[in-house]
Amino acid sequence: MPTFSAPDGTTLAFHVSGETGPPVLCLPGGPAASAYLGDLGGLSAHRQLIKLDLRGTGDSATPRAMDTCRCDRMVDDAEALRAHLGLDRVDLLAHCGGANLATQYAARHPERISSLTLITPSTRAVGLPITGDDRREIALLRREEPWFPEAYAALEEIVAGKPTADSWQAIAPFSYGRWDDVARAHQAASDAEDNGEVMAAYAAEGAFTPDATRKALADFAAPVLVLAGEVDMAAPPRVMAECAALFPDAEMVVQPGAGHFPWLDDAEWFVTTVAKFCNGLSG
Repeated sequence: MPTFSAPDGTTLAFHVSGETGPPVLCLPGGPAASAYLGDLGGLSAHRQLIKLDLRGTGDSATPRAMDTCRCDRMVDDAEALRAHLGLDRVDLLAHCGGANLATQYAARHPERISSLTLITPSTRAVGLPITGDDRREIALLRREEPWFPEAYAALEEIVAGKPTADSWQAIAPFSYGRWDDVARAHQAASDAEDNGEVMAAYAAEGAFTPDATRKALADFAAPVLVLAGEVDMAAPPRVMAECAALFPDAEMVVQPGAGHFPWLDDAEWFVTTVAKFCNGLSG
C-alpha cells in the first residue's frame, strides 16, 4: 500500500487499480475510505485509478488536529498527492462528497487539472440546494418497489427534520438502481467505514465558500463531465444540470436507471461513458 506525507506531516494512503493508460486521481465521497469505489465497474481496464483514502479514513492516518479534516483544508492533501505522483496535470474524478473537495481543488489549482469528472456529486461547495421536493420527485419514481412504503415514510421524516434512529437506514434502497444482494453488501461495507468525527469536521463552519468557488469555476478551462443517476435522489438530475452549467466547458449525462453508485447499476454504460470522456473522445 503506497503512502505519502501531507503538508502537515500526516501519512496518507492511496490505492492503485489497473495498469492501462494515464492515471486518474479519484476522490471518494463521505469523507470515507476509497474501498467502496472498487474498480469503478471496470474503469481500471481503461485507465489506472489512483484512489485516495481521505485523512482519518481507511489506511490513512488520523491527524492530530481534526480541524485539518475540513474539506477546504484537504485541498492541500490532493495537491500533495499530485506532486508525489510527479504529475504536472491530472485527470480528476470525484464521487458524491468528494466533489466538494474536487471543485475547491479546481478553483484553487485550475492549471493542474486536465479533465474533471463528477459522479453524482454533492453540491455544497458550490451552493446549489437540493430541496425536499426534489428528493420526493425522484423517490416517487420507485413507488412500485416492494420496499418503497417504509423507505418513503422514512424520507418524509428526514425531510420534515424529524428522523428517527432508523430513518437513514430505511432510505438506503433509494441509493441504488437495484436493491439486491450486491447493493445490500455494498451498503453494509460503506456503513462499516463511516467515521462520524471526520464527517463532522469535513463540513464544519468555513469548509465551503460557494460564491468564491463558483466565481473561480466560471473561468475553469478544462473539460468537465457531470454524471447523474436517473433515480438518484441524493443528486437529482435537475440539480446536476445546474452544476454542469457552472463550468464553461461541461457536459451532463444521465445514466438510465442508476442511483447514487452508478458503476454498480450498469457497469458497461458507466465505464463506456467515463472512459470515453477521460480519454478525450467525448462530445
